[in-house]
Amino acid sequence: MHPSHPISAPVPFFTQAETFAALWPEVDRHLAEVFDDGKFSHGVKVAELERALASYTGARHVIGVNSGTDALVLLLCAAGLRAGDEVVVPAFSFVASASSVVLAGGRPVFADIDPLTYSLDPASVERVLTPRCRFLMPVHLFCQLADVARLGELARLHGLTVVEDSAEAIGMRRDGVHAGLFGAGGVLSFFPTKTLGAIGDAGAVLTDDDAIAATADALRHHGRFGRTIADFTTINTSSGIPGFNSKMDDLQAAVLLAKLTRLDADIARRAELADAYGSRLAGLPGVLRLPTVVDRGAKADPVFYVYLVEVEDRDRLAAHLAAHGVETETYYPRPLHLQPCFAELGHRPGDFPHAEAACARTLALPLYPELTLAAVDRVCDLIQDFYAGARA
Repeated sequence: MHPSHPISAPVPFFTQAETFAALWPEVDRHLAEVFDDGKFSHGVKVAELERALASYTGARHVIGVNSGTDALVLLLCAAGLRAGDEVVVPAFSFVASASSVVLAGGRPVFADIDPLTYSLDPASVERVLTPRCRFLMPVHLFCQLADVARLGELARLHGLTVVEDSAEAIGMRRDGVHAGLFGAGGVLSFFPTKTLGAIGDAGAVLTDDDAIAATADALRHHGRFGRTIADFTTINTSSGIPGFNSKMDDLQAAVLLAKLTRLDADIARRAELADAYGSRLAGLPGVLRLPTVVDRGAKADPVFYVYLVEVEDRDRLAAHLAAHGVETETYYPRPLHLQPCFAELGHRPGDFPHAEAACARTLALPLYPELTLAAVDRVCDLIQDFYAGARA
């Protein structure tokens, strides 16, 4: 162990204590307006946040809801998913990518991932398509967009509707187009660890489609349009779909409005920290693979939400780091096709080898704007010490 990094200096996987210390005056200003208004859900601050996010992303419509998962469910319903429709999703993702399909009444069809970007492999998508497939769900993971050009062409060829799980992807763009706007729509999650995080659950639907926006707007509040008590008496009879209770809280909107003002600075800081990790860990080929931002021939704006490495002996390395006060996370410990809740689909180990390899080898290192370069050095020293000991 490097002598300059004692165990008494822990490195959490995520914290935003200093961020909030700096932001409290702005947060308090927004919160005061919420309390003055007296409406704590689906109120004026939610509407203000929706306008601000529309400006930031370029989306024609932003619909604030209570989580990224609900955003996916509402988007699928609003985009026309019918009972039994199949939706192609990657086998390597957070469970909500597939559970949202089930909750919306559909059936997930898993495909393998590209081993460099961890997003849907178009060739695998073609192999799993059936006549019942109507939707394709790319998931933008960790630091970059999925191959939206090839996947979009594949969707057009087979008559599929693209809905994007862009929950992690705020700030990611291709040729100026923001994540979530390459098909029928996308989503954002504002879970506290996200690049733009709330202090609880919150999410949003992004779309340029007026009809999808109107339906999602209705569905988030029991199938009813409008923001006033009088408006809530009007049932959305046009869709014929019962709605949900999926409104965003104005307290979360207040926090997000304050944090949105520093989002670009936070993204830049994340990039600086990612560069520092890359420079320090570049000398470990063979036992550690750094994140790879793929050049797809278009101007891309990667955003490091998670700094994910592939490593040999992942679990022992994670235990070594934990023993020295460094927290890590495993994204994701089990591929979706082998989750018990999807057992009825009949998949077995080996069906999607790239997804299974990622689950066995990937480790997320601490990455957030408050992380110091000294902490990055500490993490990298510990990783180098671990592999030096393994080779000895």
